[in-house]
Amino acid sequence: MTSSELETPPLDTARRLAERGDLDGAAAILSELAADPDEPDRAQAAVGLAVVLEERGDVEAARAAARTALATGHPEYASQAACHLAQGFEREGRAEQARAAWQAVLGVGAAAYVPLAHLALARLAVRALDLEEAERELRAAMEARDGEVAARAAQELADLLMEHGEPGAAAELLLDALEAVPEEETPGLRVRLGIAHLELACAEFAETVEGGADAQTSALAIELLARTLPLRGRDDDAGRVWSYGLEHADETLAAEVRLRYQRDT
Repeated sequence: MTSSELETPPLDTARRLAERGDLDGAAAILSELAADPDEPDRAQAAVGLAVVLEERGDVEAARAAARTALATGHPEYASQAACHLAQGFEREGRAEQARAAWQAVLGVGAAAYVPLAHLALARLAVRALDLEEAERELRAAMEARDGEVAARAAQELADLLMEHGEPGAAAELLLDALEAVPEEETPGLRVRLGIAHLELACAEFAETVEGGADAQTSALAIELLARTLPLRGRDDDAGRVWSYGLEHADETLAAEVRLRYQRDT
């Protein structure tokens, strides 16, 4: 075996230096590799350089290194570089730059990173109150072959739908997702499905009360609605429902509600 074959590859040397805390030494090696257009490990070196420079506190130089890696178009390391850029911009609250970087991840098209980019773009859309874009991005993430990401996207979309008064759509979405994701990813979906059913139940109880049912049915609906709302963290709304029934102009209805309310006393 020749002496050259016994030499440690520069990338490994740089990694070991970084692990020992010698960031300057690691950066020197990685900078040389990243600067060489003919270096076969240029993309990996540039990503490593971005990480080392950021740890050293040189954010702008780190971003320049990440852009070098991104420009190579390497499926793995260009994707990592775009993620590095996007996450940094998000931490700084620079939403437009973060969005552009996540879009770059989609542009590279590496299957392992595309679903994560869709989740991130959905997150940015929610912050910008662009709910239509958020839904599109979450549905795109749900189509990923990654069961964990698909389940997370389904949960987030269901939450979004419920927050905007669409528990029926959320329940339908979750039922479809339960058939598509691996068994180990179903518990969170089942919890969300239960919550969607609670929301649907609340809507049915409220509609019963508003629909002018007979006193006994209305009192039952009031009680069920008032006892279900706290399960969704809506104690104040539950109190208003009780007050509505207890103070109702229909004395028969108010008396029925009073009997049900006094079960707690």
